[in-house]
Amino acid sequence: MTRVSVCLATYDGAAWVEELLGSVLDQLGPDDEVVVVDDGSTDDTVARVEALRDPRIRLSRNETNVGSVRTFERALGLARGDLLLLADQDDVWVPGRLDAMVAALGERAVVATSVAVLGEPLEPPRWALRAADGPRRALNVALVLVGVRWYFGCAMGLRREVLEVLLPFPGFLRESHDLWLGLVGNLLGPVAHLEEPSVARRLHGSNQTPTRWRSLPTILRARWMLGRALAVAAHRARRRRAV
Repeated sequence: MTRVSVCLATYDGAAWVEELLGSVLDQLGPDDEVVVVDDGSTDDTVARVEALRDPRIRLSRNETNVGSVRTFERALGLARGDLLLLADQDDVWVPGRLDAMVAALGERAVVATSVAVLGEPLEPPRWALRAADGPRRALNVALVLVGVRWYFGCAMGLRREVLEVLLPFPGFLRESHDLWLGLVGNLLGPVAHLEEPSVARRLHGSNQTPTRWRSLPTILRARWMLGRALAVAAHRARRRRAV
């Protein structure tokens, strides 16, 4: 049986994907896997992944480019592990990440960690979570809706049972699959917050998560989308408890 599945969406990530996968595979055991779903890369991302020739890597390709949200959704659906960790193609895992997150998932259904920036000291992390805030579920949901709770998919993991509520992603979800996971996690139970960063995020012009403030209309649309997502998550969580 597969213990851990690392879910990775790739798109034109040839410049970084080998470094990311190296930092991931160094921490995985023989019964773990990396589920890579490529979203129609136009560079040699796929060739670089295949060249690693690691049997723990399972590579799939989207027939058409569907965007990162749907690609992560597909990767989660293909995963076979009991524990699922997300990864971004352009980051680097911090040593000890796997053990820390697996231990946290022994207590909680969803885990999120602080995030550092590649090239900067790990402490203090650029995006910090406090362990004491994990049980404050209502506060965490409110801060997600406001846009100041730092849940990054590249620093999150979940138990397989969460997929019952998490999948499928709402059809209107065009971004922020990580915040969708944060909402679901907080509705199902406390999310484990790990203060130590588990990943060093690479900042560049093609980051999926914006590195600068967006326009007010864009922010308002994102808040409305997350409000709708919260309603969907609450409905699914209630339905799951009723079964």
